[in-house]
Formats: sequence, C-alpha cells, structure tokens
Amino acid sequence: MKPESSDGHTLVLRDLFQTRRQFLSRAGMGFGAMGLAAMLGEEASAQDALSPLAPKKPHFNAKAKRVVHIFAQGAPSQVDTWDPKPALTRHDGKSIPGHNGVAMGSPFKFTRQGRSGIEACEVFPQLGKQVDQMTVVRSMFTDIPAHDVATVFMNTGSLRLAKPSLGSWVLYGLGTENQSMPGFISLRPGGAPPGGSANWQSAFLPGVFQGSSVNTRMPSVEQMIENIRNYYLHQPEQRRQLDLVHHLNAIHSQNLQKDAQLEARIETFEMAYKMQMAATDAFDVSKEPQNIRDLYGAGTQGTQMLIARRLLERGVRFVQVWASGWDHHNDLEDRLRNQAREIDQPAAAFLTDLKQRGLLDSTLVVWGGEFGRKPVRDRNGNDDPGRDHNNRGFCAWLAGGGVKGGTVWGATDEFGGAAVKDKVHVHDLHATLLHLLGFDHEKLTYRYNGRDFRLTDNFGKVQKGIIA
Repeated sequence: MKPESSDGHTLVLRDLFQTRRQFLSRAGMGFGAMGLAAMLGEEASAQDALSPLAPKKPHFNAKAKRVVHIFAQGAPSQVDTWDPKPALTRHDGKSIPGHNGVAMGSPFKFTRQGRSGIEACEVFPQLGKQVDQMTVVRSMFTDIPAHDVATVFMNTGSLRLAKPSLGSWVLYGLGTENQSMPGFISLRPGGAPPGGSANWQSAFLPGVFQGSSVNTRMPSVEQMIENIRNYYLHQPEQRRQLDLVHHLNAIHSQNLQKDAQLEARIETFEMAYKMQMAATDAFDVSKEPQNIRDLYGAGTQGTQMLIARRLLERGVRFVQVWASGWDHHNDLEDRLRNQAREIDQPAAAFLTDLKQRGLLDSTLVVWGGEFGRKPVRDRNGNDDPGRDHNNRGFCAWLAGGGVKGGTVWGATDEFGGAAVKDKVHVHDLHATLLHLLGFDHEKLTYRYNGRDFRLTDNFGKVQKGIIA
C-alpha cells in the first residue's frame, strides 16, 4: 500500500519539502508570504537571472568589447623603453637635482617610427613598427614601489582590502560570449607571481567571476589545464550525472528556494564538462598554420599571445598575459634587452594578427608594469648597473578598441623621474579602461558589507585625450 498525504493523495517527493515561506502561505492566508517576499525580493530577483555570465550591455555604446592585458611584471624602466630622456644621457655619471646618486643615461638608442614619429627604443624593433596603433602613456604613477603591493594594486585597485580584480569587474559588467569557456583567463609562464591568486581573484563578487589561471609553460593542454579530462567516466556518463544534478536542483529550487552557492557550484561543474572540448581546442596552438606560429615565434610568450588570440576569437572577455622578469637592479643593459626580446615579436605579431582578422578595433590591448625605475644608478649595480624602484613615473601603452593611435599622452620631468604633465594614476587608468568598454566607472558597483564598492574606489578620472 502506498503512503498517502494528509489530503488523501499519494505522496510524491516534493510533498516532503515545506519551507517557512510555504507554511506561512498556507497557514496565514498568504500575508506572511507577502511580507517575506518583500524582504527577499532583491535577492530573489538576482537569483532568477538566466546566468551571471550571460552577455550584458554596458552603460553606453563603446568600440571595445574585450581586453588583453600584457602585464610586464617586475617594473620596466620607462627611460629605457618608451620615454627617452636626452638630458639624462647628457648628465650620465653626474649628480642630478632631486635624486641621490648619479645619473644613468640609457644605453639604448631611440628612433622615430611610423607616420606619427613616436620614439621607440631599439630593444623593441617589431613593436616600434606598431606605434601608429598605440597611445603611449608616459605619465603613469602609483602609490607604493613594492612589487607585491603594487602588482596587486595594478590588478585590483586596492592596497589593503581584498578586492575583485580588473578582469572580474569586466566579466561582472559584460558577461561573456562563450558559455563553454571561462570569461576571464590569466596566462602565466610558470610559477605564481607576486600576490598570487589575488591578481585574478573575484573577492566579494560571486566566484563565477574569478579568473582561471593557466600555466602556459607546460608542454601539453592536459598539463596546462589540470584535470581538464575525466579519465574515469566517458562524456555521455558525465552528461547523465550532470542532468541528474540539474533535475534534483530544480526540485530543490521549486519546493524550497534557490540557493546561490549551490547554483554557482553546479555552474562550475557544467563549465568543467563543457571545457573538455572547448578549452582543449582553444589552447592547442598546433592547429594553427605554420606561418602563423612562425609569426608569433617559438618561445613561451609567443605561445601565450597566440593562445590569447584564439581565446578572443572564442568569445573570452578578458585575457591577462603575464610577461614577467623586468626587475633589473643590475646588468640592465643585457637583461632588459633579453627581456624585451621575449615579448617584442609576440606582441607585435598579436597586434598585426588582430588587425588582419578585423578584431583590433574591438579589442583593447594594454601593456605595462606595476611601477617604474629611477633615473640614477642603483648603488648595488657596481660595474653592471641597473635601476631601483620608482613609483612616481612610469610608462604604459594601449592599442585597439577606442584608443587614439599614434599618440603620446603625458610626460615626466626632463630626467624621467616623476610624472609632471597629464598625470595618470592607476585609478585613472582603470577608469579609462572601463570607459572604453562602455562603463561609467562610478556606476559599475557591487554592494558588499553595507556599501557600494567599485574598481576605482574612491577616485579616478577618465583620460579623454587618449580616446579616439
């Protein structure tokens, strides 16, 4: 004999669930439910969204739809890359005002390139040919010249509180165009950088907006993306398991309530399943024609940039490429040249490739480090000098979506020690990047701990002079 419910009908699974909301609705003729609905209305409406990663419209129309951040971690010297200083060369070996130590003129030559005539350093022979696509920002500055702090600050806009990364904010604001891939991917050539996962964290944003970190130095896709394949169950069986989980969750949602954490975990399982095919294909650069692989070069950075292009084509919203190794306290002449060589051809090939495929106008490309270098010799350099940390002036360049190409923005003093004209703080850079993506940086917010947070807490000025 089948068990019966109190109303005489045969029991089914959903009869065994009853929430406080349902009890109030049945026992109090709905008035309790009305009050509870008013209290939980905001949360319920947020949970009823189709998908947190679904594509979203920005605040206003913009050309840039996606971002690639080439992060030159380690702090490249501005006066040896994109900010030539003839006065520093003339004072080489002499004391200069406002600095302890003696001036160190750049050992590298600068020449004017392209129609714009922007001066590019000889260490970037290929990128120098791309200056007409770039806005070179020579007036960056930041707060603290310490690698760990400044690296996380460049990526999150926060010095102390754990806050979401730039990529997480972009993904939160725009969603992603490919539901089978993470919308924010961080490509690193080896071990964890200063600050570790804080650089791609989602912090108090939902976990679905966190970046996925991939070690591109690994020789195979399976090693790059750990556990990408399930070696115990075939895909049809995995699909059956996921379908069962979705079915049970639907019963739970209908009869109890939607659980945001449970929904997020199931989304993660679903993403992992989909990635077995989508990610394996995206990260397999052997599928590219040989002439394209030759264009990017055979090194790790070439692989990273080629993967970045393949990810963009598949709808990934934000790709971060770590180009570390710029901490040159000594032997700067040889070490900086070698470091520049690693990224020069791959980054130039990336810009060329995007333009040929019609993607550059809608892709915002950013290169830069966490701070700059002093114009004087580092006293630890001895006979092979380098430069010490400097937060008061450094360089970055932007290209692609919405950027005014062939432009120099801002300036440092005659020796390159500090930004003095059209100064661009890290918050200003973030505000400008969000503007190029179609956002008012003051209105892209998330409520946490009783107040609205934003990437640019608590200031930031859009640099309209670099916008086309």
